[in-house]
Amino acid sequence: MASNSSDAAGLSLRFGVLVDGMDLAPFTGCSGLGAEYEKFEWNEGGNNAFVVTMPGKLTYTPVRLTRPVDKHSSKIASWFAEQSILPVTKSVVIKLFDANFGAGSPIATWTLESAWPLQYTGPVLSTGPDGDAVAIETLVLIHHGFSS
Repeated sequence: MASNSSDAAGLSLRFGVLVDGMDLAPFTGCSGLGAEYEKFEWNEGGNNAFVVTMPGKLTYTPVRLTRPVDKHSSKIASWFAEQSILPVTKSVVIKLFDANFGAGSPIATWTLESAWPLQYTGPVLSTGPDGDAVAIETLVLIHHGFSS
């Protein structure tokens, strides 16, 4: 069976992340791009056949980005550290690329509104046999919504 190039589009992914238009770093993992409405249930008087369900407050889940440590790692740690001095929310754009990272247009793009780094986790460093094969760092972002 012949393979179409669009069939493999999601197999080898990279995420470019821009903070206020500036390239932060390429990431290899992204999770948490989600939103959920609070659910309100209303028991309508006189009608016991069903419960009316209404949407309430909309909340967004934190976005978790992961990547191998490299020359861009200091930019990520610096942005995180800046929040303790002067907390500022920023526009963050996450661009999904295929295996030819940066060679063409992104497959998909999400723009996080009023984002800021909630958590930075550096790699586990070990020289023993149980050490990680790749030093991975994680950045968790809080935001006030996203668009694609």
